Order: sequence, then C-alpha cells, then structure tokens
Amino acid sequence: MANKTIGYTISAVAAVYDIHPQTLRAYERQGLLQPSRSHGNTRLYTKEDLGRLEVILNLTRELGVNLAGVEVILNMRQRMEQMQHDVQDLFEYLQAQFGVDLARFQDRFRHALVPTRPAPPVRVRKRDDPS
Repeated sequence: MANKTIGYTISAVAAVYDIHPQTLRAYERQGLLQPSRSHGNTRLYTKEDLGRLEVILNLTRELGVNLAGVEVILNMRQRMEQMQHDVQDLFEYLQAQFGVDLARFQDRFRHALVPTRPAPPVRVRKRDDPS
C-alpha cells in the first residue's frame, strides 16, 4: 500500500485562510513554504504546511512582522528544535555509554533551551466581513 499524504490545493488553502493564491506562491518563492507537488505539478499543502502557514500569518497579521523577519524567526525556531533534539540524543547516548541515570540532570538542563509551542490560531475572516 502506498503512503499517501493528504494535500490541500492552493485554491482551497487560499479560501480557508482568506489570502490570495499569489500570496501563497510568493511565500513559496521566498522559501517560507514548500508544498509538495502532485504528478500533474499541482501544489499540495499538508497539515504541516498549514501549521507553518498559520505561524506566518500570525506573525504578519497579528504582530506586524515583515517577511524577512518571518524568515529569521522560522529559521531560529527550526534551529532551536534541532538543538533540543540534539541535547536529547546526547543524554540518551551518555546514558547508553555510561549507564548513568541522567534523569536528574535532564530536569536541570531541560529549561536551558526555550521550548517551542504551536502558534495561536489565526483569525479567519470571511471575504465580506469588514472587520
């Protein structure tokens, strides 16, 4: 059985998030989003892509961050997540190599990196809603 990822078309995503498809294409050109492509070369947005889009929209709409700032923030978030995984891998390696119970040290260092949390939901307005 083939592993199929559900994808949403650009028109569906644009309608749900009340943005123009050209905006989504611009985000792709700038490297902020990287939707997969179907065999017919149609953009398909996964749930992960939609989560990233929600972060982008929250930063731009709610916080007024420009796209250059969004790129910096997204890169920093990705690096922080990688660092958290690296620290966890290090703890697991040390525990396997030395048999030391590192649980007490993990709690001490757990707060050394700031945990990332999902962005708050983005307000979706209907096209005819003036607010």
